[in-house]
Amino acid sequence: MVSRGNCLFFLPMFYRYAAPLWLLPVAAFAQTPAPPDTTRAVALPQATVTGYGQQLPLRRTAAAVGVLSQADFERFPQNALTQAVNTLPGVRLEERATASYRLSVRGSTLRSPFGVRNTKVYYQGIPFTEASGSTPLNLLDPSLLGGLEVIKGPAASVYGAGTGGAVLLTGRRPAAGETAVSVGFTAGSYGLRRTTAAVETGTATGYWRAAYARQTLDGYRQQSALRRDVLTMDGEWQPTARQTVGLHALYADIDYQLPGGLTRAQFAADPRQARPGTATAPGTVAQRTYYASRTGLLGATHEARFTERLSLRSVLYLSGSRINTPYLIDFERNTLLGGGGRTVLSYRTTLAGRTLRLQAGAEGQTGFESSRSYQNRAGQPGALRYDDEIRTLTGFAFAQADYELPAGLLLTAGASYNRLRYRISRLSDAAANPAGYELERNFRPQVSPRVALLREFGPALAVYGSISTGFSPPTEEEIRPSDGSINRALQAEQATSYEVGARGQFWQQRLRYDVALYDQRQRQTITTRTTDLGTQLFLNAGTTRQRGAEAALSGWLWQSVASSRKLQAASIPGEELPVGLRAFVSYAYNHYRFGSYQRGSQDYSGNRLTGTAPHTLTAGLDFTDSGFYLSPTVNHQSRLPLNDANTEYAAGYWTFGSRAGWRGRLGPLRLDVFGGGENLTDRRYSLGNDLNAFGGRYFQPAPARNWYAGLAVKW
Repeated sequence: MVSRGNCLFFLPMFYRYAAPLWLLPVAAFAQTPAPPDTTRAVALPQATVTGYGQQLPLRRTAAAVGVLSQADFERFPQNALTQAVNTLPGVRLEERATASYRLSVRGSTLRSPFGVRNTKVYYQGIPFTEASGSTPLNLLDPSLLGGLEVIKGPAASVYGAGTGGAVLLTGRRPAAGETAVSVGFTAGSYGLRRTTAAVETGTATGYWRAAYARQTLDGYRQQSALRRDVLTMDGEWQPTARQTVGLHALYADIDYQLPGGLTRAQFAADPRQARPGTATAPGTVAQRTYYASRTGLLGATHEARFTERLSLRSVLYLSGSRINTPYLIDFERNTLLGGGGRTVLSYRTTLAGRTLRLQAGAEGQTGFESSRSYQNRAGQPGALRYDDEIRTLTGFAFAQADYELPAGLLLTAGASYNRLRYRISRLSDAAANPAGYELERNFRPQVSPRVALLREFGPALAVYGSISTGFSPPTEEEIRPSDGSINRALQAEQATSYEVGARGQFWQQRLRYDVALYDQRQRQTITTRTTDLGTQLFLNAGTTRQRGAEAALSGWLWQSVASSRKLQAASIPGEELPVGLRAFVSYAYNHYRFGSYQRGSQDYSGNRLTGTAPHTLTAGLDFTDSGFYLSPTVNHQSRLPLNDANTEYAAGYWTFGSRAGWRGRLGPLRLDVFGGGENLTDRRYSLGNDLNAFGGRYFQPAPARNWYAGLAVKW
């Protein structure tokens, strides 16, 4: 558990940064006269989370879980995931290049120069993280997502290996009895063009939905254009009263350019430039650096409810990708095939008159990758550098129990047993070295337990404490970086996390709060450095200690019943059109330090963890009335270290954005006419810095002030 001393350590920082923003709406409430008869206190709906497989209300979940709904995604421009995801405290999504995402959940981005690692991602219940450990989050379009859950910290009991957490993504689902067609178009700064279309129908026993999204962008920086096409098809039905079958398909075709990192001087002189060339190395424009992939995912789910107490849910999936990536020096052409499954048996019974919920299951994934690296000759493959085949096999088994104890207590205990093996065959060396062209990395099996205890004091307060462990083995890209070397010494990260938290509602259940304190101690932390040729190399950095505090507050400050009823009478059944003023604020304090860490003659012990900002904050308002809406948002990130030595820092920044529009009906059509802007104060900052970069090329400039407008029609 977090000690009293640690709590005292967190409090001054919390009061300095978070408390003033919390007190602003509270002070406003105190000065507001009693509302007239047209307003009332509106109780917030209870969110149900699937994070630990029990479909429990959030207030009965003994873990830090962040939740986003479809409405949360729609209050931001749909061209990127970053704005919505970054409203969750303790979660940071960065965009180094257009659509090149990097995700951090209670940890630094130190290990992820690109892509998403150390965090397990599921899409529609299907493993979206590849067997190799990487997650192609850039394939997803925000307009296709209906919900997101983030389980923070080691999620060992249900999702296997990982010290960062788990992310559960769901698609959009039509309401029962609704059949609709929708189209949308958005245009914006820097050549932004978006087109979306969807056809959907819902019944009492299932649904079907097909959706398409296309986005093109010229880009803020030189060499940063994007084209992305995403098609999804989702269906679910019940062949019998005790069975549910689902089919999910996704196809993504994406192509975006890579502008490269800039030095501080280059960033100050012209943030829109791509990485220029030097006397010894060409620039990204000359080498035509880009990322292009075509990916397909097909998954099937089946749930059998044998009795009201016993059920079995199973998932099977197949995936395939073709990826071309010209970097500064090399040109990679990769073909990936993957597949796997997951099954969970759930049983509910009683023990000593108290409810006991049991889960047990297993998940397995396999992957095959054919990877060829050539010399990059201005965006075209040159001479072959190496030809590899990589086979990956990973899996885990898990069990979990939730026991309802007296006095409103809930005890959760679980554990997982994890395995991982890589087999790398360097075919280009087979003729010269027939006995030694194959390498196998078989990581030692790990058991990761978790235990948590929650006490509920009615809807106003629930408190919990947990101890969890996790381990995160290196991904295939970390063992075999793009320079062709094979890292035989890299070890898995291991972590133990201690956490306490509280959540509940107050002020006539209008406002919801969520607070968590944690202390995570990590061993064999993986860090990275970038060579002069842009290659990321990885090594273990000893130990780190990651202590933090997270707080979130949200709810309706007022809501007009009369206006809400008037609007709802004109809408379709079940569609909520709230009228009033809603506010939210989220804050995270990160006290992350290297423990014992020495690289050669340099001792970095006690330094700040590279790439992690001590303070992040997001706050916003949602005002709606007579169909018109306004949603301003402010974001803050404090300065952060760019290298392990802590000699270079990226400046902190505040950004402001807003979206406004009108939603209503025009005959049989439902319209959403909208417009907005991001970075309205025209702040110059870097989102997605290159850490420990050679030559000081740390900075990946974010877009300057930009605008967008669009129209969505549904009938």
